Amino acid sequence: MVREQLEARAITDPALLDAFRRVPRHAFAAEPEPPTAYGDHALPLPAGQTISQPYIVAAMTSAAQPPGGWRGAQVLEVGTGSGYQAAILAELGAEVVSIERHRELSRLAAEQLVANGYHGVRLLVGDGSEGAPEWAPYDAIIVTAAGPSIPQPLIDQLAPSGGRLVMPIGSRDHQLVTVVERHGSEVRTRQLEPAVFVPLIGEHGFTDE
Repeated sequence: MVREQLEARAITDPALLDAFRRVPRHAFAAEPEPPTAYGDHALPLPAGQTISQPYIVAAMTSAAQPPGGWRGAQVLEVGTGSGYQAAILAELGAEVVSIERHRELSRLAAEQLVANGYHGVRLLVGDGSEGAPEWAPYDAIIVTAAGPSIPQPLIDQLAPSGGRLVMPIGSRDHQLVTVVERHGSEVRTRQLEPAVFVPLIGEHGFTDE
């Protein structure tokens, strides 16, 4: 997986590649059967959610890296899912807060994170589009669901000294992974690549159909 899907697509950060080698992706899958869990595709989860394909997880993590690096960085993940992305961030040394709107998914993620040695991830249940202001500011925010625009509460919760947010933006059917960087009152954005994510449901996302 690391050699053929990440290194072959220009993911070169040694620490990030090592994190992908150490986190057992199959342990966070709904049907944990290697090698299927390590294929170049998303994996289904309960409640209609997914684990993104390995390359997308790596690309978004790489784009979100704070100026001071991951170790000790305060990071918010919106969309806990199975806990796989949170485990990658924890392996990199980040202090992770992760929010999920599906209570059962959050419970399952908690079980898998603890079972695999990731005891420090703080898990919340709620509207991810509102963020988690009680632990802000965040050096990085990774949103693993797509919205029509960047939620203003998430921008407000970014550290003003170069905090980065990565999130797919667009319609329910087609999005572009977008990077936001905050410098004081100035917010810079750039787009990376097309993607298709589950929708971000919430006050500052899509409505639940």
